[in-house]
Amino acid sequence: MRTEIFAAASFITRLLRAAGGIGAEQLQCFRECLQEVLHEYYKNHWFPQVPSKGSGYRCVRIDHQIDPLIVKAAGMIGLSNESLFQLLPSELTVWVDPFEVSYRIGEDGSICVLYESPQPGGKPTKPLESRNSCTEEWRIGRASPSKSYNMMTVSS
Repeated sequence: MRTEIFAAASFITRLLRAAGGIGAEQLQCFRECLQEVLHEYYKNHWFPQVPSKGSGYRCVRIDHQIDPLIVKAAGMIGLSNESLFQLLPSELTVWVDPFEVSYRIGEDGSICVLYESPQPGGKPTKPLESRNSCTEEWRIGRASPSKSYNMMTVSS
């Protein structure tokens, strides 16, 4: 669970970093706070034997509201909801599941995999999607003002 949470928190932190205006120390603190918040929230909702069980519960979402878990971590470094709305995409979904972390920007965007690992005793996983195709789909399907983001892929 820690690896998947680290991948999700690092991705959201990179989105904030790309938007600019937040110092490296604050970003590191945000990532660590978000990891703690997610770990606490997911600890009784993590089922490696049935990875899809509880997936909706582990979905981090920004649409007309910022996910309360992101708000909580941001509050720990003094970022307001208004700042988050300016810095993050207006529509973002991050799924944090056992063995896979994926995201989608915009309601019609492609789902891109940030982290994927084989399930113990399972079949090998499919290769990760091309970062370029995810980047292009991201730009085409964006629901936020155009910003330049660097994509990150984490693998084990």
